[in-house]
Amino acid sequence: MALEALAAPRRLADAHAAGALFECLADEPVEVMAFVYLDADQRVLGLRHARSGSVDRLVLPIREIAADALAFGAVAVVMAHNHPSGDPNPSIADREATRLLARALETLEVRLIDHLIVASQGIVSFRRLGLL
Repeated sequence: MALEALAAPRRLADAHAAGALFECLADEPVEVMAFVYLDADQRVLGLRHARSGSVDRLVLPIREIAADALAFGAVAVVMAHNHPSGDPNPSIADREATRLLARALETLEVRLIDHLIVASQGIVSFRRLGLL
């Protein structure tokens, strides 16, 4: 997994801005997860991404995500991952992973703001679907 801190934080005001940040994932041939860590004003503090060797499976690194959130002093996280199949609809595994991450982060007083699925057929927001 790659981690990067940003020198000049930009603000992610809404799901559209987050979608623009992650839209490049749609072209990836394997599943890639990305996490953006935010301060109280929704300014980006840092990013992490993880690449899979598979087109349909990734293991969610909850401990690393939580450790990053604490290291950055983040109060919120936005998660995104791609579906190389092109279909942006969340799977049952996507829904369960999102619930697990949201609960884990909540214990640290960090909020999972959204989980975006990025695919060639569009971007789906868990928040907009009422799943977060």
